[in-house]
Amino acid sequence: MKRTARELAAMTDNFRRTLLGAGVRLTPQRLEIYRRAAATTDHPDIETIHRQVRKRMPGVSLDTVYRAMALFADLGLISTVRPLGHHIRFDANISPHHHFICTHCGVALDFEDRELDNLRIPKAASALGRVASRHVELRGLCAACAAGATRSPRVASPRTIGTRSHRRYQKATRRD
Repeated sequence: MKRTARELAAMTDNFRRTLLGAGVRLTPQRLEIYRRAAATTDHPDIETIHRQVRKRMPGVSLDTVYRAMALFADLGLISTVRPLGHHIRFDANISPHHHFICTHCGVALDFEDRELDNLRIPKAASALGRVASRHVELRGLCAACAAGATRSPRVASPRTIGTRSHRRYQKATRRD
């Protein structure tokens, strides 16, 4: 689902302010990469973002997209969603929310729930360190897959999995 022009404008303004505040140069490539990631609520994967950016900027490399997305993650402008056995997906929605991830097709869907937002942190988790946020991922079959719709499983592409920038990105965004 596409974001409204107003939502995208607000997200882009925040993006510009964040880069400026961090002393990071706002390049046309970074702006376009962010806009493509933020334009939809579908949690696009890196290849989808790259394909969309290349429509407007044919010279942008996949490595440039990986490096930009790692920078955006470091700055808190995006987060990652990792469906098991599927591409890493990107989420430009930085407001508190949770995800439902389809174990068949890999779609990641946002949902909000105040009870989950206010989940009590167990003592065992608090003993491990200071909890900064709560995020719940529910996994199962999305409505389309459960209904038997013919969605193809989206598996990671062997072409990008072994690239140096992919490994660097995975290391930078690992949630261990």
